[in-house]
Amino acid sequence: MTGTADQTAAPTPATPRGALNRRGPFRAGERVQLTDERGRMNTVTLAADGEFHSHRGVLSHGELIGRPEGTVVENSAGFRYQALRPLLKDFVLSMPRGAAVVYPKDAGQIVTMADIFPGARVVEAGVGSGALSISLLRAVGDQGHLHSFERRAEFADIARGNVETMFGGPHPAWRITIGDLAQELGQYEQPGSVDRVVLDMLAPWECLDAVATALAPGGVVMCYVATVTQLSRTAEAMRADGRFTEPDASETLVRGWHVEGLAVRPDHRMVAHTGFLLSARRLADGSERLAPKRRASKSEYSQEDLDAWTPVALGERDVSDKKLRRAGREALGLAERAARATGPAGAGASDPGASDPGAQDPASAGPGGAAAAGPVPGEDQEDRP
Repeated sequence: MTGTADQTAAPTPATPRGALNRRGPFRAGERVQLTDERGRMNTVTLAADGEFHSHRGVLSHGELIGRPEGTVVENSAGFRYQALRPLLKDFVLSMPRGAAVVYPKDAGQIVTMADIFPGARVVEAGVGSGALSISLLRAVGDQGHLHSFERRAEFADIARGNVETMFGGPHPAWRITIGDLAQELGQYEQPGSVDRVVLDMLAPWECLDAVATALAPGGVVMCYVATVTQLSRTAEAMRADGRFTEPDASETLVRGWHVEGLAVRPDHRMVAHTGFLLSARRLADGSERLAPKRRASKSEYSQEDLDAWTPVALGERDVSDKKLRRAGREALGLAERAARATGPAGAGASDPGASDPGAQDPASAGPGGAAAAGPVPGEDQEDRP
């Protein structure tokens, strides 16, 4: 079972995919971030007859549609909001999801450290909610190629909806396949034809043979793992394979700062550990890996170690099938609205799928399907990771 995202013609070079819905006045169907004077944020999907309700009054969507980005508006009780389109980092942390997302700090490192360039042929495994796919598609551009593998159809629906919401429709460079990369990569990608591979999965070492076969000499493989045991086993598997350079491991920590007059200090909260990045490059066939000499150390893993590498044991919440289906419906519904917003009749057009009064998008609920999802509990809460 496969699904591709090349159902529409590619934009002209002057208007690359995703540019139209990042510019100009607000349109019905777009997602807009409302920030009040205390810095609290809510994300809504604009509808011609929609309203944003809170305990502090009502704001008609009509006050925003047709006005420029950065507008400050007042609701019925006189409370003010500044309206901006969500940045990529904002969208990722508030979009519908069924699995943990790759945080912006890690996605930025992956795009840079793996050298994802315009026109590159990239393979991704473990799509999840599509957060990393969006960053990769932005990097490869309309003329590149991103082939994403996902084992679960529910996650693929969520990712497809989120990607199409961000870009205003299907991306011409994206193909998503439901299946196991280790078994199916060779059926789709010729040996030595892939420039970069990104693995976001529980056991990336199981895919290294398929990855080494598909990668071109000099190509980069980047693995995103959550624990030190996964990091260690993946690195040792790369060394044992013999077709990769010495692996390089790192993690990224981001700490914000409070800057107000002379009160300058680190924030009390920070985005600390989310995952480890492990990268290596493909050697030419017949070449030997060069690495510093090390004392022998234990590198074998017991069955107890392997049993501990389950999503629940690694701290991931077990997501029910019902929540995933609801998430898929919501994400695909948002994608349809975004597509109508950037279509020929998008500006100012009525959005029947978003006509519920007070239809505010949940901060981090699951994605949706072909029909727009109705209001859900908690939809009036502020956005949060």
